[in-house]
This record gives sequence, C-alpha cells and structure tokens, in this order.
Amino acid sequence: MTTNPSYIHFAAPPFPYFLECGRTVYLPGEQHPNRSRMGKFDLIIVEQGCLHIGEEQTEWAVSAGHTLLLLPDRYHYSVQPCEEETVFIWVHFHTVGEWTVSAGEPVYADREEHFRQFLTYPYTVRIPQFGPLPAPFARSGQAAQLLQLNQGRRSSAVWQQQRIFEEMLRTMDLARQDTAGSQTAEIAEQTEAYLRNHYAEEVTNTSLADALHFHYNYLARCMKRVYGLTPMEYLTDYRLEQAKLLLLKTEIPVGEIAERTGFESTAYFSRRFSRKVGISPLRFRKRYSR
Repeated sequence: MTTNPSYIHFAAPPFPYFLECGRTVYLPGEQHPNRSRMGKFDLIIVEQGCLHIGEEQTEWAVSAGHTLLLLPDRYHYSVQPCEEETVFIWVHFHTVGEWTVSAGEPVYADREEHFRQFLTYPYTVRIPQFGPLPAPFARSGQAAQLLQLNQGRRSSAVWQQQRIFEEMLRTMDLARQDTAGSQTAEIAEQTEAYLRNHYAEEVTNTSLADALHFHYNYLARCMKRVYGLTPMEYLTDYRLEQAKLLLLKTEIPVGEIAERTGFESTAYFSRRFSRKVGISPLRFRKRYSR
C-alpha cells in the first residue's frame, strides 16, 4: 500500500462540473467493481470502514475520513474485499479544460492556449488524489447536501449541486495551499493585488520589493509557485489586458492607452501587444470594434 503524493491539476475556468453522486454500502466480503476508462472523475469519500482499491500500478487502503480521486482514463480494480461494513459517498464529475497529474511542484496550463480557447487566463485548481478529508470539508456537510438534492426537482437541484460541488473543490484546493505553505500563497496574492492596483504606474523590482517589504527574489519565487509567472511577467500580461479593454470600449488614441496602462512608450507597447495578441493594437481595435 502507498500514500501516493500525486495531485490532480485542473486549469480553470471553465471549472470541473458535477455529474451525479450517490452513497454505497459494502458488507464484509463485498468489493468495489473493476472498471476501465470510465470517462469521468470519481471522487470517493469514505465515511465508515475501509475501501481497498487500485488504479493501474498504485493501490490504496481508503479508510474513514479519507478521500480518493479516481481518474477517467485509467483502469480501477478492487485490491481485496472489505473486511467490515464500508460506507462511502461517490461524486462523478468531468471537465472540458486541461488537467494533468503531478507530484510536488504545481503544474500550470499553457496560458496563451488557454486564453485563445476560453478568453481568460487559467487558475490551477490542485486537488490531492488521496489523503485525509480536510477539516473544513468534513464540517461543511457538503457531500451530504449533494445527496439530499438528488431527491428534489432537477430544475432546482442542478444549480445548487454545481455550486456546492465547486465549493467542495475550493475547500480542497485551499486546504492544499495551507499545507503547502500558506505564507507563499499569501505573499503571492499580496503581490498580485499590488500589481493590479498600481499597473498604470512605473513598477520596478526595487519599488515592488520596497512596497511589500520582501526581497524581489522571494516575491518572484512566491508568484512563480502560485501563478506560474514572475511579478513582471504578470504585470505585463495585466497591462495588456487593460489595454485591450480600452481599445474595445473607448476611442482613446493608442499612444494614450500605452501611457495609461503603464508602458514606457507607444512603440514598446505596440511591440509587446503584437507579440502577445498576434496583431497590432490598431488592427485589434478595427477587428473587434465593428
């Protein structure tokens, strides 16, 4: 048996979406069925007993108070029958966004490809494949709420179940951040907030370090770990997004847009914009402002 340290990384939005859920009870001697490439994620939350289950070459003993996330493109099988009455909730879900499996450091989606497909940059939701149920999750009763909604009208349940399911993912993702180093996430978010609030101003490595009272290299490590970008890479991307909004929603000249969004010159702004978007600012305005 192993406590696999793997995490499942989901690029969002779009966020994974809820499909169905249920509660299963196995008596001593019964076991989980073998399945191959079921095509959907299967989140198992064990409430009582112990479920012995494997996926490809990895095997787990999932005891009460633990979760296991089975992947949609793998072979799942029973390792051994249950030795005691075992009760678990299962939640099936799917995603149309990119996902991957990794141990240790975060894995980030291709930002440019994600933007071309979904018109927004990705956030990485990171869920442990196997581990103890986070305390906030256990206290919330969210899994039980999903089950209860199965008994109601579909027109009402579909909205509530998706909301509760996303809150479950949020709880598990934030619990991971706490165990991986809450200070890292906190510093990264402080840096992000500062950059968003001061993007129109001149921001340098030194001024950013002075404003946040941390060495720039430390800020860069935190940003890279949480967002996959250095502070200056994030700042440039954010400035370009603000420039896009001004190009689409106003008639402000390109030179003034460059100044308003913190670029040092119109020529530099145009070069960065063309490199990022594939066309010049003027052509972008003409194409999408008809």
